[in-house]
Amino acid sequence: MVETVRKSLRDSAAARWTALLIVSFTMMCGYFLTDVLSPIVGLLESQLNWTRADYGVYTSSYGWFNVFLVMLILGGIILDKLGIRITGLGATALMVIGTAIKYWAVSTHVLDGETIMGLNAQLFWACIGFAVFAVGVEVAGITVSKIIVKWFKGKEMATAMGMQVALARVGTAFALGFSVPIARALGVIDVSRPVLVALIGLCIGLIAFIVYMVMDKKLDASEANDVQAEISHEDEFKISDIGKILTNKGWWYIAILCVLFYSAVFPFLKYATDLMVNKFGVDQNIAGLIPMLLPFGNILLTPLFGGIYDRKGKGASIMIIGSLLLIVVHALFSVQMLNNWIIAMILVIILGVAFSLVPSAMWPSVPKIVPEKRLGTAYSLIFWVQNWGLMGVPLLIGWVLEKYCITGQTMRDGMMVNTYDYTLPMLIFTGFGLLALVFAFLLKAEDKKKGYGLESPNIEG
Repeated sequence: MVETVRKSLRDSAAARWTALLIVSFTMMCGYFLTDVLSPIVGLLESQLNWTRADYGVYTSSYGWFNVFLVMLILGGIILDKLGIRITGLGATALMVIGTAIKYWAVSTHVLDGETIMGLNAQLFWACIGFAVFAVGVEVAGITVSKIIVKWFKGKEMATAMGMQVALARVGTAFALGFSVPIARALGVIDVSRPVLVALIGLCIGLIAFIVYMVMDKKLDASEANDVQAEISHEDEFKISDIGKILTNKGWWYIAILCVLFYSAVFPFLKYATDLMVNKFGVDQNIAGLIPMLLPFGNILLTPLFGGIYDRKGKGASIMIIGSLLLIVVHALFSVQMLNNWIIAMILVIILGVAFSLVPSAMWPSVPKIVPEKRLGTAYSLIFWVQNWGLMGVPLLIGWVLEKYCITGQTMRDGMMVNTYDYTLPMLIFTGFGLLALVFAFLLKAEDKKKGYGLESPNIEG
């Protein structure tokens, strides 16, 4: 008797990599919007009268709803209860809605002269739009992580996660490199124009995710008779599983490492273009091209390091090396005499290596510590912890710059604007790197004690 073996759609390399590219495109559009205003901080000051403290408030609004309304945790629970398709569609829709609010806020003159809750009304609504968008993009990020585990478990999972991170960084790179030219296009400066481009991209990203939903449904159909794919009642996610996650010491080490590491990178990118202008004397029209080197380096290196983790292991060790590089870069950025733009380029490239090492090993390590049925919630809780940093650190840096780092004024675009000394902010980022290194060592020790397999390859067989 000949037994017919029914293959899952995930066994097709073309199918699983196509699915990855589709959802990665949606995330790339999201990350473009995330950093679209970073290179035009000076233009925001001259056009919208936003101070660095105002910009810090705007940047911190990314975490308002995610942190204080625990929307991220709710998103993770919804993901584990209702599945990838419903959660992902809702998340991408929120990205579009939030971006639309933000575009209206920075483009309208209806709000001129108005204040809401002590904030300039334009700033307030830009923050609300960014906060709504942030709920969408963070929940989408959790969803995509679970999508990758679903399609690549036992296969090239770390490589796939590295590829997704790399493509997301393309969005960051485009934002850093092209926001200023877009704002200055047509001979008239308009800070809302880059946001409009981001809004159009996210609408396309929403359509792309709908295409993925068709593939996901076909994947489920192809595994309908696969015993391993069936989930029994006992295996379904329960609210009590949150307690099991929060009592897992390995999960906590990854979560704290995540918030410390990302707090030294993403908030840095928010101010990196301004750093190039103020410390290294780069013209503000091209200053974003230097920070743009960081995400472009990720494009090649993150999948490469993910591939090493897949085949050779050493995940915890990779995170330790990345944390060490982070410390070196920010410490050197704080040295006042190192003010040549070539040095800035070299340091950004090294930071890009660090930013490739840690995520390529950190995200694929979570499924080794947490069972798959709890992954959505586990990732959402990590993202929630991370959002405390993404919310608080930009606010802190903006306040420090405004309070302690103003060195004078200069003329830009026909207006007098402040100049800043970035030594103290860079020392703050260095401190985050030192703490990240401590928790990377603690994670490696916990892995050795519990045998999670963080130092072992991901590819089975």
